[in-house]
Amino acid sequence: MEPYSQVFSREDRLRKRSDFVRRLPKTRKIRLINFLVVIRPNTLARPRLGLAVGKNRGGAVERNRIKRLLREFFRRNKKQLPPSHDIIIIALEGSNPLTYHQVVEELAVILV
Repeated sequence: MEPYSQVFSREDRLRKRSDFVRRLPKTRKIRLINFLVVIRPNTLARPRLGLAVGKNRGGAVERNRIKRLLREFFRRNKKQLPPSHDIIIIALEGSNPLTYHQVVEELAVILV
């Protein structure tokens, strides 16, 4: 598979707990209105995405919708994201009623 295809594959995901809680000195945290974004380097040649949407963000339907919007943002903007970095997006209170365009506007700050 080419390095930046339009697919959100297994290699693009942070799946293990150890990937989420790993502490690195070059970690950047960006607090946005509806999201907290944690960006840290990885040893791979591609960006990876990790999502954290707590149960206090609504029912399963609302949480899954937020995750779908964030995955779509990642999939469409993979080339503009910092290479060799893990990006963890944590949904904060108020992120439920967002549209895709609002998500793009808010997360545009992490694009290179």
